[in-house]
Amino acid sequence: MLLSLPALHLQTSEHHPLFQLPHGRLGPWCSPTGSPAPLSCEAGCGEGSWILVCRLLVPTQVSLLSMEEDIDTRKINNSFLRDHSYATEADIISTVEFNHTGELLATGDKGGRVVIFQREQESKNQVHRRGEYNVYSTFQSHEPEFDYLKSLEIEEKINKIRWLPQQNAAYFLLSTNDKTVKLWKVSERDKRPEGYNLKDEEGRLRDPATITTLRVPVLRPMDLMVEATPRRVFANAHTYHINSISVNSDYETYMSADDLRINLWNFEITNQSFNIVDIKPANMEELTEVITAAEFHPHHCNTFVYSSSKGTIRLCDMRASALCDRHTKFFEEPEDPSNRSFFSEIISSISDVKFSHSGRYIMTRDYLTVKVWDLNMENRPIETYQVHDYLRSKLCSLYENDCIFDKFECVWNGSDSVIMTGSYNNFFRMFDRNTKRDVTLEASRENSKPRAILKPRKVCVGGKRRKDEISVDSLDFSKKILHTAWHPSENIIAVAATNNLYIFQDKVN
Repeated sequence: MLLSLPALHLQTSEHHPLFQLPHGRLGPWCSPTGSPAPLSCEAGCGEGSWILVCRLLVPTQVSLLSMEEDIDTRKINNSFLRDHSYATEADIISTVEFNHTGELLATGDKGGRVVIFQREQESKNQVHRRGEYNVYSTFQSHEPEFDYLKSLEIEEKINKIRWLPQQNAAYFLLSTNDKTVKLWKVSERDKRPEGYNLKDEEGRLRDPATITTLRVPVLRPMDLMVEATPRRVFANAHTYHINSISVNSDYETYMSADDLRINLWNFEITNQSFNIVDIKPANMEELTEVITAAEFHPHHCNTFVYSSSKGTIRLCDMRASALCDRHTKFFEEPEDPSNRSFFSEIISSISDVKFSHSGRYIMTRDYLTVKVWDLNMENRPIETYQVHDYLRSKLCSLYENDCIFDKFECVWNGSDSVIMTGSYNNFFRMFDRNTKRDVTLEASRENSKPRAILKPRKVCVGGKRRKDEISVDSLDFSKKILHTAWHPSENIIAVAATNNLYIFQDKVN
C-alpha cells in the first residue's frame, strides 16, 4: 500500500524560455519499528489515502502590513489570512526549501519575499500532527532594480533558496534573484537591555549633568522577536540570469550559475568570485546551448555537475584546473531516431539536476521524464520514469502557449529510494525506485478540507474514460507543480502550486 501523506495547505511565469538571454534540492521511510521501509505501491498503486491536516494562507502583500504591527511575526491574525485568499502575481511561489533539520521550511516568491515556516513543537510527538508548520518569519529579500547601462529591469523574484547547516542559535540562508545573491541571518531575540547611563528608557540621550549614579545595564525579558538581517551581498558577478546556487560541502564556499557561466564564491568575500565554468562563445551567433542547473557533490567539495539545454550533464573536478571547461565525465543518452521531432531539442532540455544524498547517483528532469544516472556509467541513464508521456501528442499546443518551456524541479527522499516531481493540473508524481511503481496525486484547494482524503489520480490517454479518470483534454495547464521539497529525515513533503503551499505527511493508522 502506498504510504499516504496528510497535508497542511499554506497560501503564499515561472516562464523562462530556452536561450532567453538578456539582449541589451529524507531520512529513510520508516516503519513503526524504525527500520527503513521504502515507499511501496501494492496492486493498482492507487489505494493509498492522503489526509489534510489543516489549511493556512501564506501572508500576502496586504497581510504583511498587519504583521508589522505585531512584534512576534508568528502571532499573525490567522482569521485574516483565511478570509483573504486572494493573491497577486507577486504571491506566486518560485522556490521551496527545507533546512538541514527539517524544522524550518522557506519559500520565496515573485515579489522578492521570503516566508519561513517553523514546525509546531507540540506536534512532534503527535503522529497525526507532526507535519504542522506555522509562519516563523517573513522578510523582503530582494527589490526590483533597473540596470541603466543595459536598460534592463531586474526582477525581484526569488529564484533559489539554500540553507546553510546550523552552527549556533541563528539560522543562515542564501537567496538569489536574477543578479544578486544574499546571505541572510535569521535569529530570535527575547531579551532587551535596560538601564543605560546615557539614555533614558525611551532611548533618548540624557543630560550628563543629571547623571548622579553609575548603573549597570541589565537584560529584561520581552516578547519573542524573529529578526532577519542581510550579512553578505554578492553582486555584480553575473551578466545573465542566475538559475542555480549550491552550497559546497566544505561550508566555506558556494557556487552560482547563470546561463553561460558558473562562479565560485567564498562566504567571507563579497567583492570577488572565481569563474570556474564559462561556455560563452567568442561569437554569440555560435551559441548552441545554455547552462540550466548546477549543484555541488554532497560529500566531495571538489566535484560538481551542471546540466545544459541540450540534455547533457557534465561532471567537473576543480582539482583538474582552475577553469573547468574540460569536464571529467559527460553524461548523454543517445537519441532515438524514431522519436525525433521538431520539439526534440526543447523537451530534452534539462530543467533540474540533483545529486542523491549518497552522492552515487544524479537525477535529472526534462520536460517529459525523470532520469537517474550512475556516476560510473555515462552512456545512458540506469532509470527513466515517464512523468506525463500522454502530453507527447500535445506538444504543438504546449509550444503555442509556452508551457513547453516550463521548468519542473525534482527531489529525492532521504534514502534515495523515492523520487518526486511535478506536472500539470496541480498533479505531482512519486516513483518508487525499488518496486518500480508510481502514483499521481493532486494538490488542490477543492480537496483541502480538514482531514480530507486525497485519492490518487489517473489520466485517460485514449478510449473510454472511467469515472475516476480525467481526460488529457481536460487538464488545466495554468495549474502546475514546479517546485517541491522533501523533509531530510521524515516523511513530510512540501508542494508549491502557484500561490499555494501544501505540506503532506504520511498517514499513521
